[in-house]
Amino acid sequence: MTVSRKTREAMQRGSWIRRMFEEGIVLKQQYGEDNVFDLTLGNPVVEPPTAFKEELKKWADAPVPGMHRYMPNAGYPETRAAVAQALSEETGLALSAEHMLMTVGAAGGLNVVLKTILNPGDEVIVWAPYFVEYLFYIDNQGGFSSIAETDDSFLPTPSALEEALSPRTRAVIINSPNNPTGVLYPSGLLAEMGKLLTKQEAKFGSQIYLVSDEPYRKLIYDGLSYPFIFHYYPRSIVVSSHSKDLAIPGERIGYIAISPQLENGEEVMDGLVFCNRTLGYVNAPALMQHVVTSLQKATVDVADYQRKRDYLHSALTDMGYSVVMPQGAFYMFPKSPVLDEMDFLAELRKQNILAVPGKGFGRSGYIRISYCIEDKTIEGSLPGFREVARHYGLCD
Repeated sequence: MTVSRKTREAMQRGSWIRRMFEEGIVLKQQYGEDNVFDLTLGNPVVEPPTAFKEELKKWADAPVPGMHRYMPNAGYPETRAAVAQALSEETGLALSAEHMLMTVGAAGGLNVVLKTILNPGDEVIVWAPYFVEYLFYIDNQGGFSSIAETDDSFLPTPSALEEALSPRTRAVIINSPNNPTGVLYPSGLLAEMGKLLTKQEAKFGSQIYLVSDEPYRKLIYDGLSYPFIFHYYPRSIVVSSHSKDLAIPGERIGYIAISPQLENGEEVMDGLVFCNRTLGYVNAPALMQHVVTSLQKATVDVADYQRKRDYLHSALTDMGYSVVMPQGAFYMFPKSPVLDEMDFLAELRKQNILAVPGKGFGRSGYIRISYCIEDKTIEGSLPGFREVARHYGLCD
């Protein structure tokens, strides 16, 4: 056996997106790149905003001595201060560099948070549908996952949360706007969630963290505003990245922000810095920290993503598909016309359309499609979607 049983089992459970990606390569070799419609990956094709390119060029053309050396493990003070200032302006709360830790993307940040707060065997509640890597991150750091189901609109409910919480619960992870559904959690829901967590902490005599994974926070549509969890629960931690809002996922630059109201926040931050180092991340990339310092208010063209969303959602619902309207991110989670979404995916594949099964996100009976892709790919997929809709009697 070349790898452990645990690793082998995890690879099998977490490989749906990779399988679809590899299947796409085979199809493109058979039918040509323009004849295969790959809607599987959340890998933006848009280029970073001009401000990013200008800032990167500035640092490349006029390097500062020592700019590639190690820095404090929490990150450059000026970068942390810039992120804190931007969050302070958005939230109306007083955040400083001491509340910030620069990380190797949101994935690195989540592992650092979980390593810092989890004791062996602690429970972490995750809402389905969820980003599948959460389960592996929790396991990486010695915890175990407890899955709570959202409602038909893919929103958590207070009753489901109360049922899921137990004396073993150490953290609840939320992801809004959500991958894979694009749903945004409203302020009223977060307020109810915060009250319930406070109540259950008192009941169990425990401390429960609310961890918010926010890489899509700036990709919100229809004029909606983002409700920050810091307003609703003091024991809260935000993890985010610039992968999506600046379209630089390969640069792996993100951050952790702790609530300024967090009890013993200084100790928590010390723990985060220690775990960032000992998990092997050591520091967030030096060059990217320099670059994003002045880009906290920059973002890609959100209107372009909204245009893609509107076009695709309108087309699919006109064909008879059931699709909850995304309010952010760049994913849709259509309901399968048949109970087993693998049959649905097989019919789509006959049309050279690739998507990801909902079971890969903990919610069978759905598929995830991504629209952070070229317009021609979205447009080219629609005749195939219509053919499959006819096959299932959704339209004429």
